[in-house]
Amino acid sequence: MKYRNMPGIDKPVSEVGFGVWSVATPWWGVNDDKLGKRLLRMAYEDYGITFFDTGDVYGQGKGETLLSEALEGLRDNVVIATKFGYDIYAKRGDRHGRHSELPQRWDAASIRQSCEESLRRLKTDVIDLYQLHNPRMEAIQSDEVLETLERLKGEGKIRSYGVALGPDIGWKDEGLATLRDERYDMAQIINNMLEQDPARELIREAEKRNKALIVRVPHASGLLDGTYDPDKHFNKHDHRDHRPVKWMKAGLAAVQQLKFLYEGTDRTIGQASILFSLANPSIKSVLPNITTEENLREFAEAPDKTPLTEEEMKKLEELWETSMKEQLKQPFSDSKIKPTPVAPR
Repeated sequence: MKYRNMPGIDKPVSEVGFGVWSVATPWWGVNDDKLGKRLLRMAYEDYGITFFDTGDVYGQGKGETLLSEALEGLRDNVVIATKFGYDIYAKRGDRHGRHSELPQRWDAASIRQSCEESLRRLKTDVIDLYQLHNPRMEAIQSDEVLETLERLKGEGKIRSYGVALGPDIGWKDEGLATLRDERYDMAQIINNMLEQDPARELIREAEKRNKALIVRVPHASGLLDGTYDPDKHFNKHDHRDHRPVKWMKAGLAAVQQLKFLYEGTDRTIGQASILFSLANPSIKSVLPNITTEENLREFAEAPDKTPLTEEEMKKLEELWETSMKEQLKQPFSDSKIKPTPVAPR
């Protein structure tokens, strides 16, 4: 494992991190808490993963509790990130059998309550990285939100804070606003070889302003790690069910152009996909979906493989501009989902 420094955090983070939502919710097929805890513990003990990213909404607090139980006795050796903003006690709606967003709360009292509850579930005195979870522009630019976060930082309850953009691909304006505000330390974005925009612009802005980025969805919902089965699309209980079949099929065709990254090299396609993001110094850690011991090993070993060369990165950019961008136009990338209601105080 290799490590990079994050603003405001006194310990380096592993270049491959562990997104706890893959084991704290049933959305990825993991329904065994013992397996989840074993994977989290193995990530640190066997592979040197020190960055763990969770959120209070994952299993309505389960992700934080699971993490604290799995890493008992290791708190001083790891970096813990969590998220806030959703009313995790509200009832989740059902959009035709698919996941829907919970109401969001951005008032000072709700933020402070969320922080205290996360500290309790994580069994820690301080959260290393506290992130607004899928906020709209109003929340990102809210003086009340930022003043509350500064107070929590001054009280020693959080070390740094930023924004986890989403829930889907896009959110360029929100990302740029985050990176241009000196008070935010980082942004979490979607970036992979089949979804390079708006990440490319956000990466340039982060480099310009010396800000940190965390990347999720490096494998484009299974297209870039070989796990997607074209004969069996995601069922309605899988978080990836929002991916249209047509787009996934186009992605499979595009993947055929990427063989130069792994055939005849020491990398798998899944490792090459992680190295694609790590080629940018502003990206401090990548969060693949870890659900088995096999993919934990494969993904954790990615930083030790041959880095992508300048020539390979240039070829990827050319492929994106000349064919893949048009081929992989996201049907939902330019029209965000409707904002969730704000829960009453």
